[in-house]
Amino acid sequence: MTRAFRMLTLIAALLTPTLQPQTHPQAQTSTYEVNDSHFHLTNYIQEGTDIHEFLKMMGTRTGRVALFGIPLQQEWEYRVSGDNAPKYYLDTDSPLYYYSFTDAYIATTYKSLTKEEQARFDPMITGFNPSDMYAADQVRRVLQTFPGVFSGIGEFSIHKEFVTAKIAGQTPSLQDKALDRLLDFAGEVGLVVIIHNDMDTPFATYGSTPVYLQQMQDLIKRHPNTTIIWAHTGLGRVIRPIKNHAATLAAMLGDPAYNNLYFDISWSVVAQYITSSPEATKIAADLLNRYPDRFLFGSDSLAPRDAQQYDSVFFQYGPLWQLLTPEANEQIKKGNYERLFDKARQNVRAWEGANVH
Repeated sequence: MTRAFRMLTLIAALLTPTLQPQTHPQAQTSTYEVNDSHFHLTNYIQEGTDIHEFLKMMGTRTGRVALFGIPLQQEWEYRVSGDNAPKYYLDTDSPLYYYSFTDAYIATTYKSLTKEEQARFDPMITGFNPSDMYAADQVRRVLQTFPGVFSGIGEFSIHKEFVTAKIAGQTPSLQDKALDRLLDFAGEVGLVVIIHNDMDTPFATYGSTPVYLQQMQDLIKRHPNTTIIWAHTGLGRVIRPIKNHAATLAAMLGDPAYNNLYFDISWSVVAQYITSSPEATKIAADLLNRYPDRFLFGSDSLAPRDAQQYDSVFFQYGPLWQLLTPEANEQIKKGNYERLFDKARQNVRAWEGANVH
């Protein structure tokens, strides 16, 4: 299939109205080993893996996947990089910008699947600017344009090492009214929210007060009716675990003010921190065994080329899986995903039934 033909097919799909919310058969994942709460089908130049090929990569190991693209497009400025087209945000000094078409692409790609195949995916809306007071309205329009498709919003970033500074326009903030309005709307609809927000600044002094921890805690408490998954437990490439990182997470999870908060342990970088030593793995395992209902596995795979690349993070966590109780293994690998996303599907479909005409 040529690129031009694919584009024409996509445009035709976009111009065809879908008036009634769709229903989905519930995916039976008991025979699978894991669900993936954090997966990017496309990359920073909006290229990616064909979803039918990705189903083959999922195989019999991965049951369900939270499906999203990348909300940011890396700009190719000839005067900066010449003929060297950047493929990643670290390849150039040129800016990033919000790419709203990603949601239409994810929706139409998802709708190309059979009903049985669709049941294995929970698409997420990402192509909005969280600093824009109209972000909530944009999410509403996406839901009304593609009823029966989306289950949540994210992964989107507020403070993210190297990325936030490159985004054209206003800097995102945890204290922005636009973000509050967006999370209020997500809570009203029942959308799961996945936020990437670094707990601290790059290369922070170990033991210093994390710059963004209190702001993130305040944000979560302001939206008790919104299900929030804090991606990567607030870590990044150069955002190392803070002093007493596990104890900080435990304090939040033990506080009823954060009953709406969950963490994903997605990304190879996070797996490196957790498996960096037997002691680090044991600390993480003790935390997850204590709060098995509040963590989700995610690959954070970005447009994988094959099953080996896609499965790599799951196997990277081998030492952790060995230290978890059977209950924690089951919930973190599969059960928590099904509980959160099954509820989101039900609530979002009900909202669409009342608001899509």
